[in-house]
Amino acid sequence: MTRRPQESRAVQDNAADVDTAVDTADGTPTAAPGSTQDERTVTLLRLGVGLIGILLPLVLPVGNWLFAELRGQSTAGWWPDSMSGSYYTSTRNLFVGGLCALGVFLICYRFDRRDDRWSSAAGLFALGVALCPTSPDDPSAFQATIGVLHLVFAALLLSLLALFCLYSFRNPRSVQPRWVDRAYLAAGVVILALLVLAALAGLTGVGKGWPVRPLYLCEWFCTWAFGAAWIGAALELAHTSGQFTRRAALPRQSAAPAS
Repeated sequence: MTRRPQESRAVQDNAADVDTAVDTADGTPTAAPGSTQDERTVTLLRLGVGLIGILLPLVLPVGNWLFAELRGQSTAGWWPDSMSGSYYTSTRNLFVGGLCALGVFLICYRFDRRDDRWSSAAGLFALGVALCPTSPDDPSAFQATIGVLHLVFAALLLSLLALFCLYSFRNPRSVQPRWVDRAYLAAGVVILALLVLAALAGLTGVGKGWPVRPLYLCEWFCTWAFGAAWIGAALELAHTSGQFTRRAALPRQSAAPAS
């Protein structure tokens, strides 16, 4: 009985402990228990995570302005102080829905054991950010406690997304170009740096009179950094696995039988 990899070489390089497919007596490959997702599913989940990161910071203020215009209300204050502050604006459902979708995508993401743990934890943290709103201007004791949980979940979520950029997407065993490796490294460093700056901006209240608060800017570029990294990882996997040049049925099995 022979064993051969279920995924392409690009996926195998990133997943040292990936499960393999086993040939049956008639030569039909069958997926081993607990096998990883096929390349196209992984690509789509990465793309979904990235698009949420790119679109959410823009959709929230624009949505507030649009809802105010449609209702004939004043558009003053249409740009929230922070992305989390959108919970108390007209785009609350967009903010919560986007984070819930992000959480589901991350929980469903499967690649290798380490990434599975990281993505599942990040997905739970994203749901925690969505379901535990930030504190309002004059919070009660209960609201203040929930607000602390919100900040903890947000910090853990962004930290894990930075780890994907620093360790998962950067793969020294693959044929990844050096500039791609450096781009992932830069994205991870930017996420962590902006996370610190966002904490400082929130604590000091700097830029309260600015049209766009420094806190929102830090969150904006932080989410753009992880969004760009996840979209890049999706396109890289699609390219290396040949998804741009061929069509494959799902789930995709291995190619030629081992000799």
